[in-house]
Amino acid sequence: MTLVLKTSEKAIAEAANIMASGGVVAFPTETVYGIGADATKRDAVEKVFAAKKRPHDNPLIVTVSNAEMASRFAKLDWRAEKLIENFWPGSLTMILPLIDQDILPDNVTAGLLTAAFRNPKNDVTRHLITLLNNPIVGPSANLSTKPSSTTAEHVLHDMDGRIDAVIDDGPTEIGVESTIVDLSVKQATILRPGAVTADQVSSVLGEKVIDPTGPISLAANIAPKAPGMKYRHYAPSKAVVIFNQTDLKDLKQQLKKNDAVVALEDSLNQLKLDRRHSWSLGETADSATEELFSALRFFDDQKDIQTIYVESLPSEGIGEAYMNRLEKSAGGQHFGL
Repeated sequence: MTLVLKTSEKAIAEAANIMASGGVVAFPTETVYGIGADATKRDAVEKVFAAKKRPHDNPLIVTVSNAEMASRFAKLDWRAEKLIENFWPGSLTMILPLIDQDILPDNVTAGLLTAAFRNPKNDVTRHLITLLNNPIVGPSANLSTKPSSTTAEHVLHDMDGRIDAVIDDGPTEIGVESTIVDLSVKQATILRPGAVTADQVSSVLGEKVIDPTGPISLAANIAPKAPGMKYRHYAPSKAVVIFNQTDLKDLKQQLKKNDAVVALEDSLNQLKLDRRHSWSLGETADSATEELFSALRFFDDQKDIQTIYVESLPSEGIGEAYMNRLEKSAGGQHFGL
């Protein structure tokens, strides 16, 4: 059984001791829950791959308590320093060149000369890392390819008995993983959208940032620089189909008793559905992003549900992160296509 630690000074110290002994602990952030081990211990990191059933060519995010800890392992140029000043602690992860190829275990970096660094906006986790006095790896606390965990209960659903402990700090705030920006290249490039937008990064740096639309395609023999670039992600076992506002009339006519709908409150009111088979995303892109993974997880566990229809949002602001996760969850399936 996985030990559940309710947030307290004693619990954080216990989690740090578990990690110092080579154990694996799930921890809270403002985005999603992560699964952590001492990033400097190869054997401990290997337990994270085993718990998640994660491919080894998928590098891990290195989670630090502050910029000084990041500088022990990575080279921070002027761009990194400006982004740290404006967005750390917070939901921005930066791909940085390492000081030395062997400064972190190769199962953290997938053998690359770079690593992804993040300083989360969560006092509990920053204190945990400070007590450990080493960075921790921090992939999302879910089985590989499945929707990320936004509560400790989600973590236990996937990880009970697979990890040593989870720190229960309540639901996360944002609901999707951090933005990842690659600073190991000449022109800063967004590799994964999140709450920090490309426009915000560009404004701080004073230069254009590359922001590819849609998933980045990699050859089978190329190791990704960051999570979410190469493999299927965020997907429940049930079929997920994307619809938009213009589909409401046709969708209502085609819905079956084994279908579920995840949508904004206004759309649910227009559909007039049995609320047992619907999940409200609230009224804004922020609330929709926060609710998305919880909704997918809930209906994935309902035996009578076969298809989950999820409403699309404009791909702007945090809506870009929402659509990035939704498109990957649906595997490209759209209503009427």
